[in-house]
Amino acid sequence: MSRKVALLALLALVLGACHRQDKPAVDAVARFGDHRLAYADFQRYLDANAGEGANDLSSEVLSELFDQFLDEQLLTQLAADRGLTPQGGTARKGLERLLELEAGAVSEDQVAAYYHAHPEEFSRPERVRLQQILTDSKATAEAARKRLADGADFAAVAREVSKAPEGATGTELAKADLPPELAEAIFNLKLGEVSPVIPAPYGFHLFKVEARLPAEQLSLEDASAEIHRRLADQASDQRLESLLGEARSRYNLELYAQNLPFDYRGRYLRNPPA
Repeated sequence: MSRKVALLALLALVLGACHRQDKPAVDAVARFGDHRLAYADFQRYLDANAGEGANDLSSEVLSELFDQFLDEQLLTQLAADRGLTPQGGTARKGLERLLELEAGAVSEDQVAAYYHAHPEEFSRPERVRLQQILTDSKATAEAARKRLADGADFAAVAREVSKAPEGATGTELAKADLPPELAEAIFNLKLGEVSPVIPAPYGFHLFKVEARLPAEQLSLEDASAEIHRRLADQASDQRLESLLGEARSRYNLELYAQNLPFDYRGRYLRNPPA
């Protein structure tokens, strides 16, 4: 056999082996490192996170869920490689430890800096605390109003006749939270006064103003808990993206979108559509 023929034969063997190695199994949906993910793995994730009817979801929603599934797989492997999965423990426990270790505390200085940089976010307009009755018919609303005028308890009547009985517990609303036609009628009510029957496209209203709350600027002390939660959420999102970036770079996940039974358009496509 000539040298040229021998080289061509060797090249054919190498290319054939690569071809056989790269061809995924029919149920494989992704691979990274030594890990092969089958559609059954994603189905279990769907069952756990989307419940009944998961297979009836649109391709767009399934694509988002599949991305979350792949993200979780990569982060779980990152946790294992960092030695965070306890001996005899579950992969989920390792993932939880990874996220906990990356968590950082929000300082009081950060909270104060955010408060002073965004004062408009802690300005509260004038508000009213309302009780509400909503009925399907005007006659029912008129009868309810008559009972209230005779001294009946608003909450008791609401529980009996309202389509939204939870509205009797009282809700704080500003003018901007209400349709203009309702805002005018409500903010003209006196404290404790019950409104006339007010028609709306979805029924007939009765309102009672329980309290009037003046416009105010929340103090740093009052706003602190809200700011702390907001900053902690922002930091958590940033840490998660950083971990995902590290995991994606390290493991170079290979996707087999052709084996998915839906039209995948998620972030793991090499050339996703615009």
